[in-house]
Amino acid sequence: MGFKLVITGRPGIGKSTLFNKIIETLREEGYIIGGVRSPEVRGSDGRRIGFKIVDLLSGREAWLAKKGYPSPVRVGAYGVVVEEASPLIEEALTNALIKADIIGIDEIGPMELKIPVFREKLFEILNSGKPLILVIHYRLRDNAILKQLSNAEKIVLSFENREHYSRTIPRLVLSKIGI
Repeated sequence: MGFKLVITGRPGIGKSTLFNKIIETLREEGYIIGGVRSPEVRGSDGRRIGFKIVDLLSGREAWLAKKGYPSPVRVGAYGVVVEEASPLIEEALTNALIKADIIGIDEIGPMELKIPVFREKLFEILNSGKPLILVIHYRLRDNAILKQLSNAEKIVLSFENREHYSRTIPRLVLSKIGI
C-alpha cells in the first residue's frame, strides 16, 4: 500500500495551511495531485458563512455547506448543500483515482461525511494503494475510517509543533512518496 499521511489537530491550528504547503511542494516536483479541499468562506464582515468543496485537479468548486441553508442535512448552524456538492465530489474523487499520482483530502469531517458519495469514494481511495495526504477532523470517531488509517503516519498539530512541521513535513513527505 502507498504512503498515507494523516494530519489532525484542533480547529484553527494550521492543518489546512500544512496540507496546502505539502500539496504545493509535491506539485513543484511535478506530481499530479487530485482530491478535494473544503475551505471556509467568510462574508464581507469577516464572519464564516460556509464552506466550499474544491476539486484539486480542475479548481472547480461548489458549496459544501452554508450557514442557515434550508437543508434537512445539518451540521450545527450549517445546512449541507448535498445536491450541489455531490456531483463535484464524485467527479473530483473519481478523477483523482484515475489521473492523480497522489490524492489529497482536506478534510474528512462531519460535513463531508454527510454526503453519501464522499464516504463511498473515500473508501475507494483508502484502498487504492495511492499515496494519500489527509486532513482528519480532530473528533472523527468513525471506526471504519480509523481502521483503514491505522497504518498511516499521523501528525497531531499543536501551537508548539506547527512551525516545526511546517518546515520539515513537506520535504519528508516528498522523500517518502517514492513514486
